[in-house]
Amino acid sequence: MRDFVSGLSSIVANIGAVALFLFRILGQVPQALLRFRLVVHQVHNAGALSLVIVMTCGLFVGMVLGLQGYDLLQRFGSESSLGTGAALALAKELGPVITALLFAGRAGTSLASEIGLMRATDQLVAMEIMAVDPFRRVVAPRFIGGVIAMPLLTMIFIAIGIFGVQLIGVQQLGVDQGTFWSQMRGSVDVDDIMQGLIKGVVFGIACSLIAVYEGYTAEPTAEGVGRATTRTVVNSAVLILILDYMITAVML
Repeated sequence: MRDFVSGLSSIVANIGAVALFLFRILGQVPQALLRFRLVVHQVHNAGALSLVIVMTCGLFVGMVLGLQGYDLLQRFGSESSLGTGAALALAKELGPVITALLFAGRAGTSLASEIGLMRATDQLVAMEIMAVDPFRRVVAPRFIGGVIAMPLLTMIFIAIGIFGVQLIGVQQLGVDQGTFWSQMRGSVDVDDIMQGLIKGVVFGIACSLIAVYEGYTAEPTAEGVGRATTRTVVNSAVLILILDYMITAVML
């Protein structure tokens, strides 16, 4: 019982620490946005450098979805609904979730290890000595860059995924192209796209916050930076799935 209470207290304390960390970042956002070039650089690091893996995974997820969706719909004689089903699945669920997991594994670990190494090499302490706020110069721009890049990557994943579905369903399995696109346009509306976009923004905030927090609070050793990077991936993945359920339940 004592161990359970101790573990629960530790979880609550960590949640409180992350919340205070977020409020501190938000207080520096207006000043960080004035460093436009630095924010753009972080968007490039978090977003543009993740494009290859996001587009590749989006294409193959779409192709697998096309195969599995066709096999399922064929049993009910509804192969023409492949475009609608695949587009809804990608826009509302698979797109934002898989993109967020890829983002956490590529950009999140990069952010955590970069800030952790700055902590280990006393660069953050040196900034404080020179009266430079590390939150304004290091943490906030990276957080903003991740938040901006994540929904953009989500939309790219969805678009490439739909192309992958079309490539398999229309070109390989023989679904009528006109029916494929017309049913998709008639069934997928703005609300479905907005649901995926909202999830992308929320996941971007969560992944970026965990990454910069773990990096900033990492122990100033090589082992500490490694543990912070591992915690970034694990905690981000768990939080993404929890938030995905919560957002889906609210929107439905």
